[in-house]
Amino acid sequence: MSDNIAIKVDGVNKSFKLPHEKVNSIKSAVVNFYKRKRTFEKQEVLNDISFEIKKGEFFGIVGRNGSGKSTLLKLLAGIYEPDSGQIHINGKLTPFIELGVGFSPELTGRENVFLNGALLGFSRREMDAKYEDIVKFAELERFMDQKLKNYSSGMQVRLAFSIAIRAKSDILLIDEVLAVGDAAFQTKCFDYFYALKKTSTTVIFVSHDRTSLERFCERGVLINDGEMLEYGDISKVLKSYSSIVLNELDKADTNSNKDQSLTKATPVHAEIRNTMVIDSSSKQKRKFSFGEDIIVSFDIRALTNLSNPVIGVTIWQKNVNKAIYATNTLIEGINKTGIFKKGETIKFSSKLPKLLNDGEYFVEPAIANEAATVQYDQVDKASTFFVNGSNNPHSIIANFGSINIKKEIKNV
Repeated sequence: MSDNIAIKVDGVNKSFKLPHEKVNSIKSAVVNFYKRKRTFEKQEVLNDISFEIKKGEFFGIVGRNGSGKSTLLKLLAGIYEPDSGQIHINGKLTPFIELGVGFSPELTGRENVFLNGALLGFSRREMDAKYEDIVKFAELERFMDQKLKNYSSGMQVRLAFSIAIRAKSDILLIDEVLAVGDAAFQTKCFDYFYALKKTSTTVIFVSHDRTSLERFCERGVLINDGEMLEYGDISKVLKSYSSIVLNELDKADTNSNKDQSLTKATPVHAEIRNTMVIDSSSKQKRKFSFGEDIIVSFDIRALTNLSNPVIGVTIWQKNVNKAIYATNTLIEGINKTGIFKKGETIKFSSKLPKLLNDGEYFVEPAIANEAATVQYDQVDKASTFFVNGSNNPHSIIANFGSINIKKEIKNV
């Protein structure tokens, strides 16, 4: 394995045996034990999973509940062994899975700090030095002498997370730690993640929060029904994930057993219509001069009642497999876009920055739910436009900087 690879998963398969005989008493356990033939059902959980995680990388693992994601995490953590295939770990790995395992509900928060620290390999002296920082980060100063059984689930996770991040490790496996906790605690977690990105620590980040995954991860993998459906750029992974989730919502809403496409699912909650590229006088155009106002507009038909949907647009350059520009209401700080009833139309428009040099560009409008975790509709290449007339057509982005050349004469 290359020195710049932190984790390599190579052709991993995992299955479990589910016994058909029901055991609900000592008698049934004894009877089943002496049966000549016990029958099992084989449950295939992961099938031929392969990917690599680079050192110092924030890597996302995405998947619905029951997709095999939790099994993959436990394989990476060494809790399970694969049936076949190999997992190579290059460095010390600390798993943040099921935070709080080892806590005793009958002990106080203070006692559990030292107990959990000992499980992580810290001495009493080391935990004495870390104690104040742990309590401050968890924001539990007033509760440390209370028994843990009186803590809420959120308080327990905050305390466990605050202890766990003190462990020195090359690789961190972080599983949904932001699912519990208020905005202030999540902000602390984000600050901690930003600090990690500045180090050489490798982080495997597992979350259903699309915004967090996009914020921290560059690459990831999508697991669905035990299969690896997408691997690579996190935006592609999340796009495929949204299609899967939306497809499940479609099935639930229509109560239909019809086979539906993951990438071309019929909109159920909202539909994007009438995508246009217009100039400052609202005239629809396809060809713009460099520096001219370019405005993207489209309508959204609410097919169900919508609450504060996230609406945005992405601009792609024809010959580049990378988004050139993207914005949405969440990025722009518009958290309350409104309440829309079924049948109402939402008008959206956005003026593009005057940064695009000569070329052909594609417009991709999208609308998602309030949490930006599920895309209601997204239209690839909904419209196209051209830009020409730039004095620097050799790059995609226009040049607005300045160059300074200074002659310096040194006496020899």
